[in-house]
Amino acid sequence: MWNVRGATRDEKLANIEQLKASFLGLRGRIPGLLHLEIGVDSSGVDYACDVVLVSDFSSQAALDAYATHPEHLRVKQELGAMRTHRHQVDYTVSE
Repeated sequence: MWNVRGATRDEKLANIEQLKASFLGLRGRIPGLLHLEIGVDSSGVDYACDVVLVSDFSSQAALDAYATHPEHLRVKQELGAMRTHRHQVDYTVSE
């Protein structure tokens, strides 16, 4: 989950669109990445994050490899300055 920079609502929305495009561009490029979606906050409450990334991986090893995959590192570099806060939760889904 992220909060993104933007002095105006339009600037923030432009950054959100860039973030979405960058992460969605990873689809089909990361081994073991089964599902990736970006959600944009619609609540407008002051404690909400702006954006959430939800992704599913085939295994813990695939998630671990994602952290250092060149395409992921490229996106991380592209978006690093636009982020003001980031929160992360990695977890295993029990069947």
